[in-house]
Amino acid sequence: MENVRDKLWKGTQKVIMIYCHAMQKVDCLSHQIWPAIEKGFPKDDKDKHFFWGLAEQNINKITQLEEDKTDWYYVDVGYLTEQITRYPEPKIHDYDKTYFRIVKGSIHTLRGSIQGGEERLKQLDEKGIRCTFDGWNMGEGDHILICPSSETVTRRHNNLSQGRWVASVMNKLTKLTNRDIRVRNKPRPGNEWWGKDITEDLDGAHCLITNMSLSAVDSVLSGIPIITDTRNVAWPVSSRYIEFINDPLKPTRHKVTQWLKLLANNQFNLAEIENGTAWEVLSKQSDKLFTV
Repeated sequence: MENVRDKLWKGTQKVIMIYCHAMQKVDCLSHQIWPAIEKGFPKDDKDKHFFWGLAEQNINKITQLEEDKTDWYYVDVGYLTEQITRYPEPKIHDYDKTYFRIVKGSIHTLRGSIQGGEERLKQLDEKGIRCTFDGWNMGEGDHILICPSSETVTRRHNNLSQGRWVASVMNKLTKLTNRDIRVRNKPRPGNEWWGKDITEDLDGAHCLITNMSLSAVDSVLSGIPIITDTRNVAWPVSSRYIEFINDPLKPTRHKVTQWLKLLANNQFNLAEIENGTAWEVLSKQSDKLFTV
């Protein structure tokens, strides 16, 4: 099912469309977000397609859009935000404190300006949202935490099943370190991580390894260095290769804070999506990759 808003583009007689590809689940959060996007994003010179997650037929649709060179945007929970309830029914607890990322052509942003990011971080902090980096843990840590992305994301970005990706990482690690290796999957009702905050698994960790998971953001905020996929939003503050596991990269506090400004600037609450703030930011993004 798709929500479609259309308008005649004057002067060309071309109908420009905004397609919000809604999930079939009636309680999916996309049904709350799409009306805000329909109000806050303009009909200018290109069709725009928006997707919540990669489930159902979204991957197939995105693949076709990429082949057609048509713009598409990925929408999901933000990087620095009050957490939503996902199960048994999705729920936003505080609309002012809940942020969403809208990313053009990818599931994570690695582009954008940090101008104004300091003020954005200050606002988040005042709302009680965790967004401050206090430095790296000084100890060595006794275990390595592997946090794989979902099965769907891992297959799309790594061309492997989640299980094979984890096995590949563990195989490399056992040749490089004697540290304990632990795996934390996405918390789901009934699994061993359900109701367990990631900070518990990060306590005493030496390093976190992930492909595309936002656990990398939690890890950095907890002072634990990371190794990620090159397309992960935390790539700018990550070690490049697993081979660095015994001495992972620990960027300066200034560099990490610069990166946090990028995250703060690339997420929006529903009011900012609806009033056009999100589009104003996205429309000014350059193609230049962010570096610290």
